[in-house]
Amino acid sequence: MKVLNIISLILIIIGGLNWLSVGLFKYDVVSEIFGGTEEIGSRIIYIVVGVAALYALTLFSKLTSKN
Repeated sequence: MKVLNIISLILIIIGGLNWLSVGLFKYDVVSEIFGGTEEIGSRIIYIVVGVAALYALTLFSKLTSKN
């Protein structure tokens, strides 16, 4: 499970950095790499990052649980 947590964190960071570049520079790195936001490659990346974020929600219970 630890590997899945690390992969999820990396994907969320990548997604966050992409949104930072969109916000600051109006430049979407993912769509630039894959040829646009409607291309299948971009959509797959957006979905994978979104799923990683949903998975990360489960980590809150681990962080707040009393050991």
